[in-house]
Amino acid sequence: MIFHAIGLMSGTSLDGLDICFIKFEKKHSWSFEIIKAETVSYSENLHNHLKHAIDLSAEQLLELHSEYGFFLGQSVRYFIEKHQLKNIDLIASHGHTVYHQPQKKFTLQIGDGRAIRLETGIPVVYDFRSQDVLMGGNGAPLVPIGDELLFSEYDACLNLGGFSNISLQSEGKRIAFDIAPVNIVLNKLAQNLGKDFDENGNLARKGTIQKDLLSSLNSLEFYHQPHPKSLGIEWCNENISPRLENLNTPDALATITEHAAYQIAEVINNNRLKNILFTGGGTYNQYLIEKIRDQIQAEIIIPEKEIIDYKEALIFALMGVLRLNNEINVLASATGSTADHCSGIVIN
Repeated sequence: MIFHAIGLMSGTSLDGLDICFIKFEKKHSWSFEIIKAETVSYSENLHNHLKHAIDLSAEQLLELHSEYGFFLGQSVRYFIEKHQLKNIDLIASHGHTVYHQPQKKFTLQIGDGRAIRLETGIPVVYDFRSQDVLMGGNGAPLVPIGDELLFSEYDACLNLGGFSNISLQSEGKRIAFDIAPVNIVLNKLAQNLGKDFDENGNLARKGTIQKDLLSSLNSLEFYHQPHPKSLGIEWCNENISPRLENLNTPDALATITEHAAYQIAEVINNNRLKNILFTGGGTYNQYLIEKIRDQIQAEIIIPEKEIIDYKEALIFALMGVLRLNNEINVLASATGSTADHCSGIVIN
C-alpha cells in the first residue's frame, strides 16, 4: 500500500503552520519519505487572533474557526501549486488548540476541515482529539501511534514544543504524557524583551536561576500525578504565570529552562532510558539541551532538520491515513481513554 498525504500542524508556541507532504508505504511495516515541507508564518493579525483566542466570545471564536480553516486550505493550495504536487490522497489537519480541558470532557482545535476541503478539493481528516476526550482520555499525546509505527528503534521519543512530551515502551505498551511547559512560557518571556523566542537559550544563559521559585515549580501537583496526563495553556496561566510576575525576564527564562530540564531529566532517569529521539523547536535551544545533558546518562539523538521541525505534521498525516483505512490511530495506553480507537472527522 502506498499513500501520499499532507499533514498540517500548528503548535501552542505559535511559530507558524507546518505543512508536510509525505509518501507512506506499508509492506511488513510502515515507512515514510518526506518529499516537501515548509512552515508558513502567520501574519501579525492572525498571530494575535490565535494568541488571544482563549479570550474571545463564542461568536468571535466561531468566526476565527472558519477564518483559520480557510487560511489552512489556502496555505495548502499554494503549497501544492508551488511544488506542483500530484496524486494527494488526503490532508490531515491537527488544527490550533484553544481549549484543552479533558477532565471536563472537552478540547477544541479550531480550523474547520470543511473549509480546507472547499479550498483544495482534497479529502480532509481533522479533529483528532475530541473523540478520545469523550472516551475518558486526555486527548493527548496523540503522536505515540507514529512513534510506535515509524520510530520504534528508539527507547523513547521526546518532543520539545510548547510543552515537552514523551512516548516510550513500558511493559509491552506504548505510554506517553506531557512533562512540562517549554516554549509556551519561554517564548512569552522572550517577547518581553522584543524577541520572538530565546535563540539558543542565550537570554536564559545570562539570567540567574531562582532557587526558591525552582523549588516551588517542581513541587506543583501535576508533576507528582501518575500518567497519562496532559497540559494546556489554562494550566500555565494558573500555575506558572503568577509565579513569574515580579521577576526580571532573564532570571525567569533561566529558571523556567532549568525547571523544564529537571522535569525532563527526572522522566528519562526514572524510566532508565538509553537513547531518546529529540524533536521540536526546543531542540534548537542549546542551553536547554545542555541543562538536560548535565542531568542524564542517556544518549540524546538529534535527527536531521526536517524530522526535528516536521515530525508532528508527519505523524498527523499518518493518523489521517490510518483513519481512512479504519485502523487504530489513538492508543489508550498513551491517552488514558477506555480503548484504542480510530479517530478523526473525515470530509470526502
